Amino acid sequence: MKILITGGAGFIGSHFAVKMLKEQHEVAIIDNMHPYYSVERKKQHLEVIKQAGDFQFYQADLLEREKTIDMIKRISPEAIVHLAALPGVAYSILRPLEYIDYDVKATVNVLEGAGKAGVKQVIFASSSSVYGMMKNIPFKEDMASGKPISPYAASKYGAESFCHVYGHLYGMDVKILRFFTVYGPWGRPDMAIANFIKKLKNREEIMIFGEGGSRDYTYISDIVNGMSLALKNLEQSAIINIGSGRPVSMNQLLDELRIYYPDMKISREENRAGDVDRTWADLSLARELLGYEPEVDFRKGIAETVAWAEQYENYL
Repeated sequence: MKILITGGAGFIGSHFAVKMLKEQHEVAIIDNMHPYYSVERKKQHLEVIKQAGDFQFYQADLLEREKTIDMIKRISPEAIVHLAALPGVAYSILRPLEYIDYDVKATVNVLEGAGKAGVKQVIFASSSSVYGMMKNIPFKEDMASGKPISPYAASKYGAESFCHVYGHLYGMDVKILRFFTVYGPWGRPDMAIANFIKKLKNREEIMIFGEGGSRDYTYISDIVNGMSLALKNLEQSAIINIGSGRPVSMNQLLDELRIYYPDMKISREENRAGDVDRTWADLSLARELLGYEPEVDFRKGIAETVAWAEQYENYL
């Protein structure tokens, strides 16, 4: 299969590209190398992908509508995995209009390009943040009620709506996957686990906001497996959670990291605006439609991430 991955130089995209190349798929990547985090890190991601096989790479801005549509037509993929987005809750509160651009407008351009190029299926990377503030119960897909609490979450929810529109207009299968807090080797440096490991390695204090809540931390290989199953096993449009189904409290996370960094120092601040208290994926639909089952438990995932950080500390 010929697969176009937008945002393929990022954390999730690079892991997914490696998996697809190892499975002998033809891969093309579009990435604008946005400096939200280190461009050098993204270049290193591309080097890692090269070790898995040859691929086409296009550095391009998906906000350029006509160029995006033409590029997708030229590449002529059978499937598009749309991961390109501006991430981060805190940053979105500071620069909300950028999220309307990169997470909504760019998505519309990709969807229109996919439709005009006759692409059969599009996977859209959404987020557990679309559920907003929920009670302490597993989140089912139909619980997202359009009440997100950050510009980032709102942009993802809005982009989901456009996925429905363009799937209808062009008869494409548009598969919306809501990822729950992804971590692992090459994890985004602004995310809690990667940020904590870097600071702990440098014997710096780590910051906890409020009580820290609980998160459905999902190891990168499980996320990538869920995406792969959606490409292969799902022949319809759908919205599906991809997570671990096992929420982990902040205290549990700290206890796990303390095994490797026993001299941990912690400071606390008040809750940050836009942060949700908890996330918890109900995986019933993923199991039913995809045959998805998370395989990496939290302890093993942290061990793998710490081992990676020891080997690649220059990229933390």
